[in-house]
Amino acid sequence: MSFLRTTTLLMLLATLAGCETVSSFFEMGDDEDPQQPAELMDIDNQLDVRKLWSVGVGDGQGDGLYKLQPIIDDEIIYVAAAEGEVRAVNRRDGSTIWKQELELGLSGGVGHYEDSLFLGGSDGLVMRLDASSGETLWMSEVSGEVLAAPQSNGRVVVVQSYDGRLYGFDYETGERMWRYDSNLPVLTIRGTSTPILDGGVVYAGFATGRVLAFDALDGTIRWEARVAIPQGRSEIERIVDVDGTMALAGTELYVASYQGRIAALDTRTGRKLWQRNVSSFYGVSQGFGNVYITEEGGTITAFLRNGQGVRWEQPALAWRALSRPIPVSSYLAVVDFEGYLHLLSQVDGEFLARIRPDSDGVRADMIADGTILYVYSNGGKLIAYDVRPRS
Repeated sequence: MSFLRTTTLLMLLATLAGCETVSSFFEMGDDEDPQQPAELMDIDNQLDVRKLWSVGVGDGQGDGLYKLQPIIDDEIIYVAAAEGEVRAVNRRDGSTIWKQELELGLSGGVGHYEDSLFLGGSDGLVMRLDASSGETLWMSEVSGEVLAAPQSNGRVVVVQSYDGRLYGFDYETGERMWRYDSNLPVLTIRGTSTPILDGGVVYAGFATGRVLAFDALDGTIRWEARVAIPQGRSEIERIVDVDGTMALAGTELYVASYQGRIAALDTRTGRKLWQRNVSSFYGVSQGFGNVYITEEGGTITAFLRNGQGVRWEQPALAWRALSRPIPVSSYLAVVDFEGYLHLLSQVDGEFLARIRPDSDGVRADMIADGTILYVYSNGGKLIAYDVRPRS
């Protein structure tokens, strides 16, 4: 059994007997593992990766395997820690504009719309904060832990809970407007994909291997697409979660599932434009005419957006529990379980640079704007890097 698959199984949830989490697994020595994480090979650094600033944010991701995601709005980065700290940080110099200490544990965030922030709590709470001060405007309840950032369009706030439900709350009051219940499988990976709210439509992926489009105001289903079909005899073999971040580009939605497929869906109808067999729970991104994915075994693959096949593959980081690939400028950034940040060419997947932001690792998706890459480590370091070719 591989390092990554062992890690995955440690994050499984048993929804029988009152939704109890699988919290232990069998012991396995390194000498019994046929797929050790690949050793890092020396590379010729061809990029100038300059650290601009760093700021500590509470306990970072805490101990709950959370992926609290920072978000950029103009000149400000909003970031939250699992213990309840929320900060607004100047993206140019890392200075703190305001800080709030919420009296609850956070597990999903940060969502943003104009003058508001949205966070989810580990106890099933959802809240709207004033983006200019961090003051709590309202707080509502859902039936389970919130592991992804709530999303809003100014009329409705959409929240996905760990127990397979999707909610719509009134933006102004926090009152519940609608709820959708999916049929949660016996076992799932710990996590949910982040819903995408585009205009009046919500796109959400579920542990059933399906992606659904909803009317944002009343929760009616517009279409449903199956990305993966459960196969095998055991419940573990039948896990097909759509768990990672989806990517929207025009009228195309890119989505991947564990033990299933990567697919491009037409957002107007849910029709599959193309699909390929793949297993991933990290999510997808797109750039340079490619769709990028980190497969379960650690191979980074660039699929052509037009569905004509694979542009390149990079297998040298096998079983290193890589993050979702993030385009920054003309490069592609991934972080492994030891906290090493690898920068590759979007053109051919060649390694161009490597640094180590934090040995604690990075679970939250990195964010990029132009040549600047923002990394939020598990230990709570928010770091800004400027990535440019060496002169």
